[in-house]
Amino acid sequence: MLNIDDLLKYDQNSNFDDSKERQLKNKLSHLEDEEIEEKVSTQARSMGLPYMNLTDFPVSEEALRMIPKEGALNYQAICFYRTDRLAKIGSLDPQNNSFSEFCRHFEAAHDLNIEIYLISANSFNAVLKRYETLPKIREMAKGVEISAEDFKKFENKIQSFQDLNQEIQKTDISNLITLVIASSVKSRASDIHIEAEEDGIKLRFRVDGILIDVAEIDKKFWLQVISRIKLLSGLKINVVGRPQDGRFVIKLEKEKIDVRVSCLPTSYGESVVMRLLRSSTAGLSFEDLGLRGRSYQILKREVERPNGMIITTGPTGSGKTTTLYAIINKLNDEETKIITLEDPIEYRVKGVNQSQVDQSKDYTFANGLRSILRQDPDVVMVGEIRDAETAKIAIQSALTGHMVVSTLHTNDAAGALPRFLSMGVKPFLLAPALNAVIGQRLVRRICEKCKKEVQLTSEKLERVKALLKDIPSSAEVKIDFNNLKFYQGEGCPACQGLGYHGRIGIYEVLAVNAEVEKAILEGSLSEYKARELSQQQGMVTMVQDGLLKALDGITSIEEVFRVAE
Repeated sequence: MLNIDDLLKYDQNSNFDDSKERQLKNKLSHLEDEEIEEKVSTQARSMGLPYMNLTDFPVSEEALRMIPKEGALNYQAICFYRTDRLAKIGSLDPQNNSFSEFCRHFEAAHDLNIEIYLISANSFNAVLKRYETLPKIREMAKGVEISAEDFKKFENKIQSFQDLNQEIQKTDISNLITLVIASSVKSRASDIHIEAEEDGIKLRFRVDGILIDVAEIDKKFWLQVISRIKLLSGLKINVVGRPQDGRFVIKLEKEKIDVRVSCLPTSYGESVVMRLLRSSTAGLSFEDLGLRGRSYQILKREVERPNGMIITTGPTGSGKTTTLYAIINKLNDEETKIITLEDPIEYRVKGVNQSQVDQSKDYTFANGLRSILRQDPDVVMVGEIRDAETAKIAIQSALTGHMVVSTLHTNDAAGALPRFLSMGVKPFLLAPALNAVIGQRLVRRICEKCKKEVQLTSEKLERVKALLKDIPSSAEVKIDFNNLKFYQGEGCPACQGLGYHGRIGIYEVLAVNAEVEKAILEGSLSEYKARELSQQQGMVTMVQDGLLKALDGITSIEEVFRVAE
């Protein structure tokens, strides 16, 4: 091919100015571009694909935005044309496996047919520059907006889970996710489970702590369903072989619900769990937790102390975080500096400085707690004490004038004391630092609209009486053993036939008094000894608290034994 020096040799005697030289360079560049485009066109024919030259093609803003610039660079692809039914995509490497996977998800997520074209690097770069000319759009939080009209429509159509199953079979994919989310909110679900199985897709809601099968979705819609969820939550739609975590927001008329999304690969496809975090839960007051009698008085007193540590214990899903937020809400005022360290931040609380753990940046509970103490806090909330280092720093904080509230995974309040000692915490530090330990579970409330009195079997009644008689006299609980009444829900439309509506906590509160401190200082405190000491000081156990709530008609005996025995 002729270069500029060769062309200049044809007329060495002529006086070339700069403009003529530029014209010759442009001419040569144009010849090179034509040759490149011809080669790509030939390659397209050999691959059985259409070819497109996009260097001067008028790509619309709507088409260009179909694939963001980051996606275009990642997959080396450009959307250069779209209609309501069709999208045309130009690719540098259409046979790449990653690009093929992307196309499948793109087609499903946007409900469009796509045509693939081979393009040259010149075409790709020419269109890529046009991203810079796109008007800047203010980035909005990812989310699903559900209007009052949507809710009214769903309330009219869906009165039960059976209605939801029937409606899902008739709903198009574009409205399916909105329907599922709106139904979950109406049902007060805390989690939405969408699970791929061999023959279909199972949809389940966790309502009041219990998983309920609510619908089946045709297997052929799986790709569309999973793609839409991933787009909503900012996940990579072409990644299916490893776990992913994301989040989005449900925008209701009166509140916003944060949704944490987890995708996990399984043998039949990905399992998706969406956890709904309601801000109204974080606003639960201390008085509304369900604490009563001596337990309420002890914890109220300990929360109002200027320093020390309060620990809440129980398994996952027992309401520990809700209890911590209720304590924080009670302490939250203009005169109190409150900082939290969470993993993740589940609820946003006005007036509280909330910090999230990030293991990838070595921002652990222990490292974060050290940094928090330099911020001059009055109250520190640590999401969970998981290791000895965090435990030691939390205890030191409680001893140096801070109120520290946190959680620990043990079965009951008494189990927290030997657990701290097993972590290597010095007894002479733990004893003066610890104010109180809370053990808790969540039980379902009986539906008030279908509640009825029930008779217990003689065996179960004797078991209940034995537990109630063990309540210490110092607890000042009055029980008429000759007139014990218990209740159960029959099931009605208001509770979706479950017999329960809502949940309440059952608690035990262990106050660290002089006797408990002495036992801790001895250094060999067992769980059995701790439980014996707590009962000697008049502690009402979780199961006893549950039975008292059952006597009041709040919950059922079956529910108490399910979670606490």
